[in-house]
Amino acid sequence: MNSITGLGEFLRARRARVSPQEAGLPRTTGRRRTAGLRREEVALLAGVSIEYYRRLEQGKQNRPSPAVLEAIAGVLRLDDDERQHLFALARAASPTTGPGAPPDTAPPGRTPRRGVLRMLDIVAPCPAYLLSRSNDLLAANTPGMRLLPGIEEWPARQRNTARYTFLHPRARRLYGNWAEVAAATVAHLRAVAGAHPDAPDLTALIGELTVKSEDFATLWQRYDVRARTNGRKCFADSAVGRMDLSYEAYTVARSEGHRLIVYQAEPGTPDHDAMLLLSLTDAPSVPSAT
Repeated sequence: MNSITGLGEFLRARRARVSPQEAGLPRTTGRRRTAGLRREEVALLAGVSIEYYRRLEQGKQNRPSPAVLEAIAGVLRLDDDERQHLFALARAASPTTGPGAPPDTAPPGRTPRRGVLRMLDIVAPCPAYLLSRSNDLLAANTPGMRLLPGIEEWPARQRNTARYTFLHPRARRLYGNWAEVAAATVAHLRAVAGAHPDAPDLTALIGELTVKSEDFATLWQRYDVRARTNGRKCFADSAVGRMDLSYEAYTVARSEGHRLIVYQAEPGTPDHDAMLLLSLTDAPSVPSAT
């Protein structure tokens, strides 16, 4: 995703979602040809010139001030994640970090620290795995691997939870709330890609999924942005039957975007009993971190 065009795409996508009434504009008669707000309406409400805002959407105004960004975020009714994404896109498009700066092409590290790997065993029997910034599966404990049946059949470098969600034939049966999981996966990738617009690991994955999955391509065009820090997943077709688990995502310090994902269930519930069974079954081979 080019950083400059990414900023323009985001602004256009978000203003299309805000109605004039939501923005506090008076109701008008007649048919509007533009979905959501017009450029001139955003400019008026944000307190900038129409030409300035037009250039911003076209990628020709690449150093907006924080005050301007805050004003635009307010007009477009952005939440905290979307606001952070807007600022990240603006930073990436600036002359000091954008086209005139060295591109973000260095491959991220994939080797976890031994202390982080020990955490996977410490949290057992709770299922847990370690992901890269692009959702590559770097390591997992026994119940964590059992949460993704069939992923062990892929080569280690191909094991990726986003790829699994959209391309593995088992995923749609596995997740009882597949549509919700899929939308959250894409929204998270949008947020990460905004912070690393030229990163080859992210652009390659996004390009692959856009080509191979119509569902992914449709969700990507919605331009939802959400940092994936916690949530729930319904495992409708797991190795131990149906279970609903909550999860928490922890950012690993001194890593290149690694996240530790830990699942849990309320003790004494059928979901907790099912979760415990995962650690008692034979585990597939744990993926290599290289």
